[in-house]
Amino acid sequence: MNPERLKESLRRFKEGRITEDEMIRLLRDLPFQDLEFARVDHHRELRQGFPEVIFGRGKTDAQTVEIARALLDKHPYLLITSTTPEVHRALSDDVPECVFHEACRAVTVGSPPPESGRGTIGVFTAGTADIPVAEEAAVTARSLGNRVETRFDVGVAGLHRLLAEVPLLRRLTVAVVVAGMEGALPSVVGGLTDVPVIAVPTSVGYGASFGGLAALLGMLNTCAPNVTAVNIDNGFGAGFVAGLINRDSPNRKSEI
Repeated sequence: MNPERLKESLRRFKEGRITEDEMIRLLRDLPFQDLEFARVDHHRELRQGFPEVIFGRGKTDAQTVEIARALLDKHPYLLITSTTPEVHRALSDDVPECVFHEACRAVTVGSPPPESGRGTIGVFTAGTADIPVAEEAAVTARSLGNRVETRFDVGVAGLHRLLAEVPLLRRLTVAVVVAGMEGALPSVVGGLTDVPVIAVPTSVGYGASFGGLAALLGMLNTCAPNVTAVNIDNGFGAGFVAGLINRDSPNRKSEI
């Protein structure tokens, strides 16, 4: 349930085009719908501006599909992360506009919202092996209605590759920088731009990288003051926060 759909339903009720019973049916599953194994949060978009996102890992395909169908009954668009081609095939039977993003194993269902952000989000990777996490960030940010540009394999081992992208850095509103190994790239990007930089450590690297912990610690200890970090391999979190930073929202007044 998004604000526009709720407003339209209230207008139709006020004009007598839908009955009280129909209005109750519409609101019945707000704020959540109990599926026994999951409580689907239909109020998420009203609170946060985007419907609940399904994290597919750890769920059976059947559970993911049932949650997705419950969400799609109330929302025109859906994002599923860390899922399987089988989930995509099942949902494709329900909604033709269903895309499996193979690089990051995400599924988007329905038409994404139109681009409405203040500017452009840039997503960069240190290496090719970091692309799956970066793609999750890019798919998430686009799902929130943002314009996204990606640049891959611009790590510090060949710094001239990043310097060639300085013109892009200067026209971004926020940058997402994904890196494994020692995780140095976000600090370098932070030193080249005046916009927020969201650092994403990946689990890419040899033994001493400790599954991404070395990169995470490096990013947390950055001396670039415009850099902040999310959890290891958390492309979704980085893309979502980048989308919120880039969101073109009217000024909000606090109410007590």
